[in-house]
Amino acid sequence: MGVQVIGFEKLEAKLTRNMDLSAVRTVVRKNGSEMQRKAQEKAPVDTGHLRRSITLEMTDGGKTAEVEPTADYGAYVELGTRFMKAQPYLKPAFDEQKGKFKSDLQKLVR
Repeated sequence: MGVQVIGFEKLEAKLTRNMDLSAVRTVVRKNGSEMQRKAQEKAPVDTGHLRRSITLEMTDGGKTAEVEPTADYGAYVELGTRFMKAQPYLKPAFDEQKGKFKSDLQKLVR
């Protein structure tokens, strides 16, 4: 499951001209960490393995945050199967976080 921010190149170019990208990296890490926490809170718990497996990985020089479970069955829980109802935890966490992330980035551009 991936998320693509449209127009990020233009934002990055403007930020590069106007400021140091360390502020962007800070916003990305903070919002990624908050999304990880929200996903962990929303993950259904049987043994707790799924919740503990939800990790945050920073890539692209700190400009990309990837939140995902390492448990093999994480996608089945999120999306469901023909035998099991979906129990979304990543998408709701993302939906909650995306507005705050956009707002935090817009504050940097002003």
